[in-house]
Amino acid sequence: MQEVAAPILWAMGLELIDVTCSGQGQRTIVRVYIDKPGGVSLHDCEQAHMSLGPALDVADPIPHAYTLEVSSPGLDRPLKTLADYQRVMGRLVNLKLAQVREGQWRVVGRLTAVDEQGLSLTLREGKTDRSIQLGWEAIAGGRLEVEFSK
Repeated sequence: MQEVAAPILWAMGLELIDVTCSGQGQRTIVRVYIDKPGGVSLHDCEQAHMSLGPALDVADPIPHAYTLEVSSPGLDRPLKTLADYQRVMGRLVNLKLAQVREGQWRVVGRLTAVDEQGLSLTLREGKTDRSIQLGWEAIAGGRLEVEFSK
C-alpha cells in the first residue's frame, strides 16, 4: 500500500508518515497518516483521500471492501525514522527505552542532536539540566511530547 500511496502524496507536496490496517473483512479500516511542513489541513486530507481512493482501488491491495481514512499523525505523533527525529529537533520527546536505565523505562527530554548513531537529550532535573546520549538500539519507541505554553 505504501508503494502506491507515497508517490501520489509526494506529488501533492505531502509526506506519507504511516499506513495502518485494523479490523477484519468488510470492517477493515485503512488509515493513511500524512504530513507536510507547517502541518496538514482538512483540505489536504480531503485531497489525499480523493486521490488515494481510486489508486488503491486499481492496485487492489485488500481483496474486500474497506474504509479509507486519511489524517495527520496528531500532536503526540509516534517518531519512527531518523527523519522524524530530525524534524522535531529542539522539541520535547518521550522515549520508551529498550532496557531499564537508571530505574526508568521512559525518559522525557529536549532533543538536542540526532544522527545515524543515535540522539542526545537534555533532561530537566529540578533546576538543573543534564544531557544524555542514547544509541538507536536503546530506544524502543518515541513520541513527540505535547507542550503547553505558559
